[in-house]
Amino acid sequence: MINANLDQTMEFMASDAGLRRQQKSGSPLVGALIRERRRAMNMTLKELGKLANLSVGFLSQVERDQATPSLGALSMISKGLDVEMEFFVSSPAVHRGRTRQGERESFSVDDSSLRYERLGADFAGKALSSFIIAVPAGYKSEQVSHEGEEIIYILEGEVVTYVENEKVILGVGDSLHFRSTRTHSWENVRDGVCRILWTGTVPIFRNGASAK
Repeated sequence: MINANLDQTMEFMASDAGLRRQQKSGSPLVGALIRERRRAMNMTLKELGKLANLSVGFLSQVERDQATPSLGALSMISKGLDVEMEFFVSSPAVHRGRTRQGERESFSVDDSSLRYERLGADFAGKALSSFIIAVPAGYKSEQVSHEGEEIIYILEGEVVTYVENEKVILGVGDSLHFRSTRTHSWENVRDGVCRILWTGTVPIFRNGASAK
């Protein structure tokens, strides 16, 4: 990993504090934070793209606030920048592994229309992350590939998924289980909101839990 020198680190911390003061409703300015962190590490977009397994074009759009990364993509960006996801965005914690319908708080990245409800709790050695995702009409995710596996189950609406060269249309009650190492993306081509139950082995949030 590329290391920043002390002066660069101090400069980044100062700019980071300024950026965080500009937050609205507790939502970090994700693109600006990514750009400042990357520059503080003397890292190019190409180098970050290689570490995060994302295209330079997509990362450039994210940094300029022209695209909002999914939690999966943001997790890979965080790993490439050697920080936890909480550096860029926080989500409501799940205590004791129990959630109740109507009581879960939703959150988004940069106040985007893509909303998440967190289901998975934090404990030492956990392998799974799980969310209910509300996908607005017209939304299309970036293409990603990474270690692990994922399952998506459609609760409401319809979503079109692409796993490498295979296109699959999923409606209510349908599911898809695949290895995350295969390039994948999905989109909502219908007029209404689609709600997806997503479960995967991508380590999204840790909140200080550590394996023993």
